[in-house]
Amino acid sequence: MTLRLFFHSDDLKANVEVLDCTPQENEFAVVLRATLFHPQGGGQPFDTGWIGESQVLRVVQDPDRIIHFVDRPVKPGMTQIRIDEQRRRFNSRMHSAGHLIGHFVQALGWMPVKAHHWPGEGRVQFKPLESAKEMDAEMIQHGIEQWVAHDLPRLTSMREGAREIGFGELPAYGCGGTHVRSLKDLGTVTIASLSLKKGMLSVHYSVD
Repeated sequence: MTLRLFFHSDDLKANVEVLDCTPQENEFAVVLRATLFHPQGGGQPFDTGWIGESQVLRVVQDPDRIIHFVDRPVKPGMTQIRIDEQRRRFNSRMHSAGHLIGHFVQALGWMPVKAHHWPGEGRVQFKPLESAKEMDAEMIQHGIEQWVAHDLPRLTSMREGAREIGFGELPAYGCGGTHVRSLKDLGTVTIASLSLKKGMLSVHYSVD
């Protein structure tokens, strides 16, 4: 099983061991003993960057391993990996913003069921509980701005072998994604619109 260094580290560079490199049509599938690269999943896009001098094109989750697809072969043994910083930071901000939307809307009686933290497609979906209240985009916007103003810190914990992410006193969510260290790093979150379809509420958002 690939060791997920990004679970506990915000580092963007590391020296790791290459276990395997297999040709796959016009790409090469690389398996590392440990990785900083977040694979696509959990509503978050994959990281890109470099393994040695090979460019990482996409990263996917196998049942037990994380597979890195690169543009040229990588030799087995120790090498340096580097994460594309701009892409990582944007994806982290999108994911953290999605968590805040989840917290705020859940407090109004809506249970988060699905999230999509992709550029230009950010949305969190909810199903109503008996206590569901009406809201609008401005209300959610104001609530998130208050949390950002208080610069709540990210808290990472493990419960029964599962990783959880929280901010300040807000409840923690089970999550395997990457997040900002504290909400000052979030920037501006814009609640673009709300839509209600077949009883499901979707909150659409973006970060600057």
